Amino acid sequence: MTSDVDASGPGPEARLPLRPGLEGLHPYGAPQLDVPVLLNVNENPHSPSEEVVSDIAESVAKAATGLNRYPDREFAELRAELSEYLRIESGVRVPAEQIWAANGSNEVMLHLFQAYGGPGRTAISFDPTYSMYPEYARDTHTTWVTGRRSADFTLDPAHAADLIRRHHPALIVLTSPNNPTGTALPLETVVAVLDAARGSGPAGPDGGHTDSVVVVDEAYGEFRRAGVASALTLLHEHPHLTVSRTMSKAFGMAGLRLGYLAAAPALVEHLRVVRLPYHLSAVTQAAALAALRHREEFIAQVASLRQERDDLVEWLRARGHAVADSDANFVLFGMFEDRHAVWNGLLERGVLIRETGPAGWLRVSVGTPQEMAAFTAALQEVDPR
Repeated sequence: MTSDVDASGPGPEARLPLRPGLEGLHPYGAPQLDVPVLLNVNENPHSPSEEVVSDIAESVAKAATGLNRYPDREFAELRAELSEYLRIESGVRVPAEQIWAANGSNEVMLHLFQAYGGPGRTAISFDPTYSMYPEYARDTHTTWVTGRRSADFTLDPAHAADLIRRHHPALIVLTSPNNPTGTALPLETVVAVLDAARGSGPAGPDGGHTDSVVVVDEAYGEFRRAGVASALTLLHEHPHLTVSRTMSKAFGMAGLRLGYLAAAPALVEHLRVVRLPYHLSAVTQAAALAALRHREEFIAQVASLRQERDDLVEWLRARGHAVADSDANFVLFGMFEDRHAVWNGLLERGVLIRETGPAGWLRVSVGTPQEMAAFTAALQEVDPR
């Protein structure tokens, strides 16, 4: 046997050729702290049931017998089951061939930026919104342009149309329900953006303008209130629309990393060009299929989380807080002269929420009844009113 070689540092240093523009940047990530009550990253607070865990374990064990072979690169069975789930959840029939999936909705989004962004291309969205979008743009050398949401966090269609006309974006990202505000966009607003996007994209091979791809990020779509429709209902009339979802939130599978989208066949075909080979492992596909077999359980769980959210909104407003309307599994509330002091005071009492969004606001995820009781008790101590 050879003796161990100690490769620990510091040792000699190398002048590594880091890409220009990445100097001094820090990796994305919310704080991961060991505290009793975690309400900062919009996770589903409920662990999978014993039945779900058992089904996943058995399915993964079966998949493990074939791990010497590459997985189904087209994940056909998973696409079929996701199609059926969307039919049940949203009442929209999306054929399996119009479904795409990847390792979390972050990778789904990155595929879209790889396919339609790039040098000389522009993508736009509207602040405040999800902070990862500009990172996808940076990773793909896509110019990132942001418009603004109104004071109530809605989106003015005229403002959106003006931005589209001026910048001819390849991609327009609409988050509904929005993160970090929880605000859902009326379908009329989405349609107005889709109409403005027609013929407003970058120039095509023939010199004429293409259609901008409109991405509606519905990561929190299952939590929308009664009467709030999904943008999936618009797919059949708008081939330049795509709607993304995730299994991290409603399904409580954040550790699985499975995101997906629905779109026209041509758009899905473009994503096949940029994906890495066999990008969805056999283990991921098996676990996701097992979870989808228990979809009724997760749908019922979402209903209880909606009620917890609505109760929290009512309680915060009764205390005199400004609270954004929420169709997600979190609530944005304020206003605080020193929000960091409030955030830190909650942390000192074992409750971790998120210091994000516009100045003066904080975001709290919806947890179990016990976690929400801990949060409300801590907030009353930190911010007595």
